[in-house]
Amino acid sequence: MLRSPAWPPSAAAVRTADVEASAGRPGTTPSERLTVARTLASTTPLLTSGTAGAVLATLAAVAAADVATARTVEPHLDALGILAQAGVPVPDDSTWGVFAAEAPGLRLEATRDSSGGVRLHGVKPWCSLASSLSHALVTAHVGDERQLFAVDLRQPGVTVHDESWVARGMPDVPSGPVELDGVAAEPVGDPGWYLTRPGFAWGGIGVAACWWGGAVGLARLLRATAAARPSSELLQEALGATVLDLADAEDALATAAARIDGSAHGADTDPGADTDPDWSLLAQVTRSRVRRAVDAVLQRVVSTVGPAPLTRDVEVAARVADLGLYVLQDHGARDTARVGRIVLERGGVAW
Repeated sequence: MLRSPAWPPSAAAVRTADVEASAGRPGTTPSERLTVARTLASTTPLLTSGTAGAVLATLAAVAAADVATARTVEPHLDALGILAQAGVPVPDDSTWGVFAAEAPGLRLEATRDSSGGVRLHGVKPWCSLASSLSHALVTAHVGDERQLFAVDLRQPGVTVHDESWVARGMPDVPSGPVELDGVAAEPVGDPGWYLTRPGFAWGGIGVAACWWGGAVGLARLLRATAAARPSSELLQEALGATVLDLADAEDALATAAARIDGSAHGADTDPGADTDPDWSLLAQVTRSRVRRAVDAVLQRVVSTVGPAPLTRDVEVAARVADLGLYVLQDHGARDTARVGRIVLERGGVAW
């Protein structure tokens, strides 16, 4: 996977078949998937300039094996990269999530206690695997800005609401809200740092690599079906169209990885460097291109192979449901409109 000419040479060092073989299958527990995350963290470089090809290839390979495992691995690796950038040590054998979403009517506030420490009060939405993780990076409001904090999820005052998660996609990766009542937290970077550093955009591209890998797994099903019925021109057409869609998405990811790996040294600590591209625009264009391709592959594979695999093969049924939910992290037309706003305000396209 990820072998287009634009793809950085560093990706060639990733043994994607080995990664896929170790990434688990539907039915594995959250703890087993977190074991995969810890294992990959010991062999996968942190996402930074010079490593993007290898990191994105690894994430895609995990998703090609099991989408839910990729959904577990990606935030753990992202959190380790963020902590390294901020110079914050990582506890041994810890497992991490990144909880940065916002929702109407829910707000998490950070305040100083009498000893000068930070306490978090409020509710954070969309906290994936909070009941299984040891730690999380959580954004909270500090005045008019948001700041990132490291939180031990095993301390008193943390209440996880897994019961609110009723999704049929990734049912064992619950992403319900978490209440934090005076929970101790450690600042990670200054207010605004987390959202303005290039690594924020780069992490969003990592999520898109997972989407692409998940679609590759579906494309393999379609290829196997077409191979079993070599006289079916309908299956051949569907496979050809899928090859084109996945190639377009792969090109988007390869281009993004090349831009990251070719960026100025130390860009993660200098978000205002004039030599760098508009990372937020690059990330959103990449994510939107991948989302379009994945949506097309999902719809085509399901309509072409028919109901049998969806009703008789637990792996296929899980992949379709998991991937369909996962790509909704992209907000469709709203994020496409965001691309337009960025171009109107800041330019960023050759034409």
